[in-house]
Amino acid sequence: MLAGLMSPVGLKTHKRRNQTVSALLLLGFPLLLILLVYAMMMMALAVGVMPFSPEAITALNSGAEPLPVFAAEAAQSMPRVIPFAIIGAGVWYLVAYFSHQKLIDMATGAKPISRKQEPELYNMVENLCISRGMATPHIRIIETDALNAYASGLKEGQYSVTFTRGLLESLDREEVEAVAAHELSHIRHQDVRMMVIAIIFAGIISFVGELMWRSLIYGRLGGRGGGRKGAGAAIFVAFAIAAIAYILSILIRFSISRKREYMADAGAVELTKNADAMIRALERIRDGHTSIKAPDEVRGMFLENKPKSSFMGLFATHPPIESRIYALKEYAGGQEGLPSGPPFKTPAERPGASQPEEPVSGFWKVPEPDYTLPDGYDPWAKPSDKQISDARSSDSKPATDQPHQEKPTFGRKPGPWG
Repeated sequence: MLAGLMSPVGLKTHKRRNQTVSALLLLGFPLLLILLVYAMMMMALAVGVMPFSPEAITALNSGAEPLPVFAAEAAQSMPRVIPFAIIGAGVWYLVAYFSHQKLIDMATGAKPISRKQEPELYNMVENLCISRGMATPHIRIIETDALNAYASGLKEGQYSVTFTRGLLESLDREEVEAVAAHELSHIRHQDVRMMVIAIIFAGIISFVGELMWRSLIYGRLGGRGGGRKGAGAAIFVAFAIAAIAYILSILIRFSISRKREYMADAGAVELTKNADAMIRALERIRDGHTSIKAPDEVRGMFLENKPKSSFMGLFATHPPIESRIYALKEYAGGQEGLPSGPPFKTPAERPGASQPEEPVSGFWKVPEPDYTLPDGYDPWAKPSDKQISDARSSDSKPATDQPHQEKPTFGRKPGPWG
């Protein structure tokens, strides 16, 4: 599978292929939404939230099979409901488009930082961006010991790269640069845009599923659908359709995420020309703590999202780190197991941490004297006669015991100045 994924030569080939596949996959989300709306209509008919048409009531009273009647009635209601579903999805998308970064920051606890707060990190990211002619994204930091990072945004001016404090204080400078290049590659390859759109559609599907569950509880508690013949079978079919749509949405989101990590790793090597640093960073992240409290949809954007169990690995959003390291060794010539340098940041460099006092220096600051003045010394006081006498006597003494020597004239006559 890995060999097939890496078989095309060149990152541009990967970029074009993945963009095409992502566009086709994202077209599946509106189809899943229509499928969920159909299941929701069947649920509403079954629990009594939506009334039957006169034709359906006549068919049920004449002894027709209930389930086909529920299915036909739900299909007939679709033309009336689909416009409202599209409008609702559009409003959801617009809200998410303009406020997705705030929602992601709330979910992860990320805080924007300025160049003044983290000048080294800003300069590192900016240099990488300048090398590829791209605008520098915003930078955010999550105050956690976990080792992780992610990129977010939908267009230039909205893009952001987020690092955890633990990653900055555990990886060396080259490794942090490799991680930054990995996330910038997600932006360059437009993976971030696809992932954010996928998260938005996944949220819509989850919301519709929640409405279905609430309509079931509301209808059952209200006793509206208890007497309808065939209601149980219709509810079962509706939930089966909803479950299939939800699982397909998860698979679509996972397939979008998994394939891009290999390409982002390769993009990081292209930016930094340092495959060893990317391998070392992945090794440190593999051996460290990476978990951040965030929704599953957001964790799919992370640099690493370890599955909670071996069974959940089947639905993992990321390929195993071992496979990513193997790809870097096989196709980028990297080496495994190399030592790391000192951490890029230390806890003492955190904003607000107490800093050691710096020596007094600078143009406007006078250095401390290297001698001790006597007690009661006043520089503006008139000197005493004794002090004047001592100063004159010290000036009259020769500076050294060496005899006075005339300066060489180099064949010239001394002038009036000597």
